[in-house]
Amino acid sequence: MSVDIDTAGTIPIGAAPASAERRIVRAALTVTAAGVVVKLAATTKEMVVAGLYGRSDAMDAFLAAFLIPNLLINLVAESMNQALIPTLIRVRLQQGHARAQQLLSSSLLVTSGMLVAASIAMAVGARVVFPLIGSGFSAGKLDLAVHLFYALLPCVVLGGITSNCTAVLNTQGRFAWPALTPLLVSVCVMATALAGKGSLGIWALTIGTAGGTLLQAVFVAAGMEAGGYAFRLRWSGGDEATREVAHQFGPVLLSSVVASSGLLVDQAMAAMLPAGSVSALVFAGRFVGVAVTLLAGSIATAVAPHFSELAARGDWQACRASVRAWTIRATVISVPIAVVLIAGAGPLVRITLQHGAFAARDTRVVAPTLAMYAVQIPFFVVSRVFYRLVIAMRRTDLVFYCGGINLALDIVFNIVLMRWMGVAGIALSTSLWCVSTFLLLCFWSRRLLAAAEAAA
Repeated sequence: MSVDIDTAGTIPIGAAPASAERRIVRAALTVTAAGVVVKLAATTKEMVVAGLYGRSDAMDAFLAAFLIPNLLINLVAESMNQALIPTLIRVRLQQGHARAQQLLSSSLLVTSGMLVAASIAMAVGARVVFPLIGSGFSAGKLDLAVHLFYALLPCVVLGGITSNCTAVLNTQGRFAWPALTPLLVSVCVMATALAGKGSLGIWALTIGTAGGTLLQAVFVAAGMEAGGYAFRLRWSGGDEATREVAHQFGPVLLSSVVASSGLLVDQAMAAMLPAGSVSALVFAGRFVGVAVTLLAGSIATAVAPHFSELAARGDWQACRASVRAWTIRATVISVPIAVVLIAGAGPLVRITLQHGAFAARDTRVVAPTLAMYAVQIPFFVVSRVFYRLVIAMRRTDLVFYCGGINLALDIVFNIVLMRWMGVAGIALSTSLWCVSTFLLLCFWSRRLLAAAEAAA
């Protein structure tokens, strides 16, 4: 069977199933290897930051301030990626690279405009929003969080650009380069924290974060240019492909709003608990974030372009086989990792964080929180396979319904479990949210494939 190469020159179109699966495995391994390097750097950064700042009021303020920029990037840029990529691949396959470039340029313009508008709106409303996020913060701590937030706002647009360019590079089969660029942020944060903690205090983290994010955006945009897609902010008109992206973007954005609301709810409820609870939640979440990023991130990144190609060609039999194979692989890999993290939460926190300002009493809070967070790992990792299939089949409305159901469950679980288990109860609530997500996406994935096969 002949194998054609698309206009990007990297993604085989019409490859045999075995060849396609090998390609996905290589991509997943590449992203995982790069992720290991990035996470080792991030873990080192966390150790440095924990040693310098501990679970202090200043650290709580910084984490609260950084929450909003991260949420805005996820809301706008990540939502655009999920709406854009399946259509971008279809347009490139059916209409050529030039038309795909036009679609990308229009999408980059719209995304950047929305990120700027969202940043301005949040800047104006910061004095209203932050008392909700940090309901237990003192007046001075709240004021510090707001000022740190203003300084971090440039990261919104820069992070959005990085996210968009990374997604496009992945569609070209380029995974290692964009996966390694977060190293720049970790290195910048460690450098500024170590050099400026005495004179700048918590502002050293802010400067390092903004500087590292700028470098990351420049490097990834340059990589996309080298890969054949120009970084242009240019409107090319509202044709069928652009309207399709807009139609898919709405439900994904609403779903992201719902999911982000869950994060805000968790942080706000943690702020109601004793001082340092927000930091405990974030420190514990970072450990699980390593596993989730390495596993779910690498698998989802690798299968997303493949599922989009299969959906564009209507090859549902190959799609079903690929989903089954990756569901099994994700389960086999993620379950043992979850068990190890749950069983070894105490020693892990003690070895990595317990030094300097981070004391034994902090370990006693963070360790059980980590254990409860780790419950989510296999459910989250496997659900990403189903999630990418649903997105590839352009049923983003189902993602929104899933988010709405889970937000309601998260609030109920938080109220009940935090009274019983403190901040660890909030972590367990998040894990239960992931179980619900897994069940819903699994059900809908099976229904969508069965309907597509019947219609073929």
